Amino acid sequence: MIKRTLYFGNPAYLKTLNEQLIVELPDTGEKKQVPIEDIGIVILDHQQITITQALIAKLLANNTALITCNDTHHPTGLMLNLDGNTLQSQKFKAQIEASQPLKKQLWQQTVSAKIANQAALLGIEKAANGILLRYAKDVKSGDSGNHEAKAAAYYWKHLFPDFLQFKRDRYGEPPNNLLNYGYAILRAVVARNLVGSGLLPTLGIFHRNQYNAYCLADDIMEPYRPFVDQVVCKIISMNGQYLDMTPAMKKELLTIPVIDVMIDGQKSPLMLAVQRTTASLSKCYEGESRKLLYPELM
Repeated sequence: MIKRTLYFGNPAYLKTLNEQLIVELPDTGEKKQVPIEDIGIVILDHQQITITQALIAKLLANNTALITCNDTHHPTGLMLNLDGNTLQSQKFKAQIEASQPLKKQLWQQTVSAKIANQAALLGIEKAANGILLRYAKDVKSGDSGNHEAKAAAYYWKHLFPDFLQFKRDRYGEPPNNLLNYGYAILRAVVARNLVGSGLLPTLGIFHRNQYNAYCLADDIMEPYRPFVDQVVCKIISMNGQYLDMTPAMKKELLTIPVIDVMIDGQKSPLMLAVQRTTASLSKCYEGESRKLLYPELM
């Protein structure tokens, strides 16, 4: 079942009753309700939203990812369930004890899948090229040749129209704002599914920043980033250089969890594909498999 993504961008009072999320809109007096079991992500993007502790507890018990935004409307916080799987302690143990050679192989697969998807997107937006495909094929264990960085330099130089003079910088000029927003949604989807698969989002394969609570999410989302980039390319094609965030752009980015991807030869909504990816990672940690399932950009 595809879980719903709920976005709140106006003043609202959010509470719960009878396993429903109850929405009260003070500006209009309107009241709505949504079954909590249907919700996968909630985004709170207004400074006058009130949410009850009872609702937060029920959302987290349902393994809903709760995202809060700051006064500039950028995602700034993520809250997740601490008890997402019935075999969690067993899975934690396998993850913590994973060998370094296994982690290097998993990172090799991750980087190769990411670069292959970047190549596919460039093939859609421009003439198909073999440079990134060669990088993807040549990735060594642990990406010892730093092919991810080499591919990124080529990819960002050629992805967007020349008039944008784009440089990837989290705090840089648009469309960095659109990429940041889309990646935040993607990160929440990945973190939620890692928890659902009984894994620690903090303990990464490659990312090791001691101040980052979602190192593993940042690892596993890498091959999914080009799907966000594809949505941003669509927004640019419709808006040109006028890329300050609008409600229409935000609405387009909020479709990321339900866009179709190909994974293991089957078409699937991105949210369900991520679930398959995190489940395959759990099997790798437990010695049942050596292959991570990642999507292919169509």
